[in-house]
Amino acid sequence: MAGDPFTPGPAHLVLEDGTILKGESFGASIPGTGEVVFNTSMTGYQEVLTDPSYSGQLVTLTYPLVGNYGINDRDFESAKIQVAGLVVREHCGLPSHGESTKTLHEFLASQGIPGISGVDTRALTRRLRSHGVMMGMITTEEPAAALARMAELPGYDDMDFVATVTTQEIYQWDSPSIEPDPEAKYRILVTDCGLKFNILRLLKQRGCQVIALPATTPAEDMLALNPSGILLSPGPGDPKLLDYLVGNAGKLLGRVPVMGICLGHQIVARALGADTFKLKFGHRGGNHPVKDVSTGRIYITAQNHGYAVMADSLPADLEISHINLNDETVEGLTHRDMPLFTIQYHSEASPGPRDNEYIFDRFLSIIDDYGNGATS
Repeated sequence: MAGDPFTPGPAHLVLEDGTILKGESFGASIPGTGEVVFNTSMTGYQEVLTDPSYSGQLVTLTYPLVGNYGINDRDFESAKIQVAGLVVREHCGLPSHGESTKTLHEFLASQGIPGISGVDTRALTRRLRSHGVMMGMITTEEPAAALARMAELPGYDDMDFVATVTTQEIYQWDSPSIEPDPEAKYRILVTDCGLKFNILRLLKQRGCQVIALPATTPAEDMLALNPSGILLSPGPGDPKLLDYLVGNAGKLLGRVPVMGICLGHQIVARALGADTFKLKFGHRGGNHPVKDVSTGRIYITAQNHGYAVMADSLPADLEISHINLNDETVEGLTHRDMPLFTIQYHSEASPGPRDNEYIFDRFLSIIDDYGNGATS
């Protein structure tokens, strides 16, 4: 494959605290504004770029070389790029992979997403760890002008990003129809708060009919579809802005088996009376150790979240099932009476270790125990 047909120009990453980092532009030559976060995964930049949980964020990849295996037609986690911009140490314009169809630059440019390379991503990550995540802008204009313009824009915590990433139409994975599938053992509904395609793939592989719905779908309409179980998906943003999702989830709990992942975990916790808070710099990457409280086993997990459930706010009937070993935050919950459990990490990985795919088997086991197989 030929190299990128472009000449990089000077660019800056401007942070809201006044920090200015020099670099070179690639991708689209337009400004990009968002909350600046970092991801520690060593591979999987295509999955990161297309993960809706990164909506509204400028993602810094800590691995120093990015773009070396290009972009392929397989590793998409949504239909488009979801990040507001990409920050890397070194951008590779000559990918080497048999399935590559375009370069990283071409991919970003085709969808109007800016990138900046040549940034000291180690120094940037250290700043975010010390001072916390903050708003930033990738720009080719004068940094002072970018800083002034950024001050006039809303902050990340003030926006409902779920409304911008959720599907607008109900659909079945790998099928044009949502009619009951007589060959499927389970009928699983997935509320699309910003889901990744691998959730749907893994459920389909387990014999499920998998139907994705807009996040605003009323609980009554979901129950009318006679689901075996309902999965509340990951997604972007502050759960405190999502009362419409919290209220809807409250109407589902106890009436059908429910699993929550990441944002879905936070939504369920809030629906049962718990509170959430913002982490200083979040958990993003494929190497986060999580302890299963019941067995003591440690799992290495994929994560992408900036908020967490407040442990001392949990009601008596919610129990902590998993704990993050880096900071002891809540990573999973079970209910004493309801067919319900949640996890804060990503059992679907993409990118990250696949050690936690068994979580989907656990969900189907709970459905079996509840006696709620596929209905017609």
